[in-house]
Amino acid sequence: MKGQFWSIDMVFAIVIFTGGILLLSYIWSNINSQFSTSYGFSIGIMQLQLNGLLQRLQTEGSPHDWNSMISANSVSTWSNVSVGLESSQASGVLSRNKLLTLMSMSNNNYQSTKQVLGIGYDYYITISSQGQYNMSIGLSPFQKNATAIQTATVPVVLDDGQAATMRVIVWTNTTFGVG
Repeated sequence: MKGQFWSIDMVFAIVIFTGGILLLSYIWSNINSQFSTSYGFSIGIMQLQLNGLLQRLQTEGSPHDWNSMISANSVSTWSNVSVGLESSQASGVLSRNKLLTLMSMSNNNYQSTKQVLGIGYDYYITISSQGQYNMSIGLSPFQKNATAIQTATVPVVLDDGQAATMRVIVWTNTTFGVG
């Protein structure tokens, strides 16, 4: 009985079992590494798009009176404008008219506003103040089961002198693929 435990069959089974475990751990490690690289790269792109969007919004746009030159209902009029929310009268101050125009554009054709804003991911912009002013533009990631979110919050001043907070979110509800 003592000699049967270490028979060739048992040694062969241990070698195959150990080899299988090593192979599975190698494959798991490789897939995990690829996923981490792909996810990190995609998050980096989201962060870059968020920063670019934030910079564009904090300009006047081009032309400086772009909101009066377009029809929010007609996407064809949006092609030659760069959206910025700053007032043309005062630097660092957001124009309510430009905010309302962007909101109307987003409500009429959200997908086209992503192109005008220069981003590939979904976006959500909120402007809020202690007083009576609260505005949301875009789609809320909290209602759409977002899987990845990048956020920036900046203090702003509205063109009536009211202090407010602008929160810009770039998000997606799709999973990042393994590269």
